[in-house]
Amino acid sequence: MEGQSSSGSKRPGTRAGLRPLPMPHGVSQTEAPSKVDSSFQLPAKENAAPVPSEPRITVVTWNVGTAMPPDDVTSLLHLGSGGDDSEGSDMIAIGLQEVNSMINKRLKDALFTDQWSELFMDALAPFNFVLVSTVRMQGVILLLFAKYYHLPFLRDVQTDCTRTGLGGYWGNKGGVSVRLAAFGHMLCFLNCHLPAHMDKAEQRKDNFQTILSLQQFQGPGAHGILDHDLVFWFGDLNFRIESYDLHFVKFAIDSDQLHQLWEKDQLNMAKNTWPILKGFQEGPLNFAPTFKFDVGTNKYDTSAKKRKPAWTDRILWKVKAPSVGPSPSGRESHRLKVTQYSYRSHMEYTVSDHKPVAAQFILQFAYRDDVPLVRLEVADEWVRPEQAVVRYRIETVFARSSWDWIGLYRVGFRHCKDYVAYVWAKHEDVDGNIYQVTFSEESLPKGHGDFILGYYSHTHSILIGVTEPFQISLPTSELASSSTDSSSASSEDEDDSTLELLAPKSRSPSPGKSKRHRSRSPGLARFPGLALRPSSRERRGASRSPSPQSRRLPRMAPDRGNDGSSRGSSEEGPSGLLGPWAFPPPVPRSLGLLPALRLETVDPGGGGSWGPNREAPAPHSLSPSPQGRQGLEEGGLGP
Repeated sequence: MEGQSSSGSKRPGTRAGLRPLPMPHGVSQTEAPSKVDSSFQLPAKENAAPVPSEPRITVVTWNVGTAMPPDDVTSLLHLGSGGDDSEGSDMIAIGLQEVNSMINKRLKDALFTDQWSELFMDALAPFNFVLVSTVRMQGVILLLFAKYYHLPFLRDVQTDCTRTGLGGYWGNKGGVSVRLAAFGHMLCFLNCHLPAHMDKAEQRKDNFQTILSLQQFQGPGAHGILDHDLVFWFGDLNFRIESYDLHFVKFAIDSDQLHQLWEKDQLNMAKNTWPILKGFQEGPLNFAPTFKFDVGTNKYDTSAKKRKPAWTDRILWKVKAPSVGPSPSGRESHRLKVTQYSYRSHMEYTVSDHKPVAAQFILQFAYRDDVPLVRLEVADEWVRPEQAVVRYRIETVFARSSWDWIGLYRVGFRHCKDYVAYVWAKHEDVDGNIYQVTFSEESLPKGHGDFILGYYSHTHSILIGVTEPFQISLPTSELASSSTDSSSASSEDEDDSTLELLAPKSRSPSPGKSKRHRSRSPGLARFPGLALRPSSRERRGASRSPSPQSRRLPRMAPDRGNDGSSRGSSEEGPSGLLGPWAFPPPVPRSLGLLPALRLETVDPGGGGSWGPNREAPAPHSLSPSPQGRQGLEEGGLGP
């Protein structure tokens, strides 16, 4: 279908509309916000990120057949060869099936971000895309990306998954979903892997009905998948071509007579007979069937099975019917129009026996919510540490949390936890709805670069306020750099990988810094003061020390002392362990947990584990955390 170009998806331009901020008198160089001068005026509404008049969404589905990722996915994502992304998408949803989920791979993916997610984040970050949400169920993965300047208009992000393999006990088949409110409209992306083989059409219908009935979301908006204003349904749906034999199907493909195969496609026939498919739309199948190919070639199956080609990989959408009632956002859903202007396969990718399929859509909104919940303002450039002041205004409808924070990101960051530094968004000393925080000098990056500030909401699990890019030009300290290099030389020489321990229910960012190197299959990084011991089955008779599953660890929250160093404090642990637990604070980027490992604290002086009857050495100075003395939920480490 022919679509019209979207003029509103351009990257924000220069910061000419924002004038540099004068430094308030007596600004403290700590994380605590100071009271704002009542004469301070926030910039006008036009300084918020632009909202596209016709947002573009790209949807990709690919059964990767347990293969390793290719080197490049630029053409698959329809990314331009240059840096200009004005004609590109505003959001990209990527559904994968049959990602390698063998035991050894699942263990590595639990410790580190899986290789496919790393590939897409690396490919999209230079084009200003940030990972909004991801969900995985064994080999089925769904990734949702958006331009960073659209993040303030994406809210209520939730995920769900439904297993349908082996009667609902196995996740090799089923569906995973991400739902969110985008520009005031409720959207849902559903990635499915349905049962295979020609004679399983009814089972595919039953599985789809099960997924739709079991997946429910919280909040006042849409509860079920079909309650959303717009649903994208895609994946390896496994529908086949009936009646015709292998020779006729190949003849129709070779002679470009695909229309003769459409009428015998099971999904096309089911649209007219299955009530559950009512309202779902799909563009014309003007590309050859995407299954099954010999791996590494563009030849259909030449094995002994000689499987008949089929359009197994599909992308459909459904707009909520006006007759059903008002949309979840409170307005009539017929005012949302969807136009598909591209639907194609990508024959250039040969790592799997399936070809990936991509579709591009234009969304036309009769109305758009274009007011960010938080608006931030900073100077055009930070050339001195005392200029690292952030002022922000919060809308009255925004439900604040004591776990909210403001992150400093390099331009091209990959996800919301990929920050360089952060400061807690405290809400004391209020002057109206205007607040102010300051980044400490030691937390700021040295040298020159382009950065973005973002306000992370724990409630919404997303950045709900961002600035346009600004520059930081701070002098580098030779003394500090030499000290840092000498202290970390041994660990970096031995292991250049990054350990990622990002707990899914984590509330706050880790107060430390991580190495920037991203390894797709890294080794286990070293933590000073943290010993990884074998499980109790391997250590018969050894003393038992707290594990993440059995004991709750005290929460480490950032707290800047008088000397500007980051410290944490806690009360006596639930198991009788006294004093602070001095875990070094790496900034993880993984989306998994560390399973089946026993974590023990080690005496910094070189002694053994801290036992229940042994006091831990007290640090030189202790100060309470910003949120009080609370424990980490379920012993989670990191953000």
